[in-house]
Amino acid sequence: MNIAQIKQIDLVDYLRAIGFSPTKESAKSAWYRAPYREDRTPSFKVNKDKNLWYDFGTAQNGDIIDLAELLYKSKDVSRLLKLIENAAPALAPRVRTPISPNGERLTDQFRNVKVVDLNHEALKSYLQSRGIDLNIGECECKEVHYACYKKEYFAVAFPNIAGGYEIRNPYFKGCIAPKDISIIRKADRLKRDCCCLFEGFMDYLSYLTLVKLGRITEGSETPDYIILNSVGNISRGIEPIKKYEVIHCYLDNDDAGRRVVDTLQELLGSKVQDMFAAYPLYKDLNDFLRNKKKI
Repeated sequence: MNIAQIKQIDLVDYLRAIGFSPTKESAKSAWYRAPYREDRTPSFKVNKDKNLWYDFGTAQNGDIIDLAELLYKSKDVSRLLKLIENAAPALAPRVRTPISPNGERLTDQFRNVKVVDLNHEALKSYLQSRGIDLNIGECECKEVHYACYKKEYFAVAFPNIAGGYEIRNPYFKGCIAPKDISIIRKADRLKRDCCCLFEGFMDYLSYLTLVKLGRITEGSETPDYIILNSVGNISRGIEPIKKYEVIHCYLDNDDAGRRVVDTLQELLGSKVQDMFAAYPLYKDLNDFLRNKKKI
């Protein structure tokens, strides 16, 4: 990879690949103990939007190459490029596009979109790295190939009711328009007794995996499933949600998720059930599946 490509490698992914995990993380930033010096109080911050870092302890800052200079104690750029690539060979440059308020990357530059059955080993490996049962992933998801800014990419794709797709791979989170909610009805029945509500499709896949593992128990009748594909889509979900007698809310265990539950309870009353008690120490169902507790 050349300098431009190396600079597109996501700093958080790179630090994770070389053994450094954040002590605190949000949609826009991640905090670490500085990886190149003794740092008792985490003072090294990565700005995810800009893919730049700043060390509050030393007032140093820069991109991935500036970080590599400190990590590898060298100013030989050619050597640094090789060291970065060798240290994290699985990482690929990330397409950096505008980010919505909820952290999703937005673009209207998708071209030559082709949707096929999920078959690529790298995407299967990605789902397995998230703890998802592979049979469930293959059944529920598709594989999408597309061009963006004259480069070819591929990702796991999950359809919504408007014909668009939520797409994910280890380096990218986005949507192929149109954006909308997803509804999965597992049984052909007129009466809508129960549905489970999720924020994103990875939570939905995690739920199905947890049920298969026996870590979450469903009732005797399989519910329907509604995936918002962003808490910002809650207004789109009200009409289909209110048709159910019971709504189990498996949303993110954070302020945004709780606000959605509060809103639904105000509108629909006691039939909206908060399911946070199933994973009180975890940010979401996927973290619960992987036993990744909140710090």
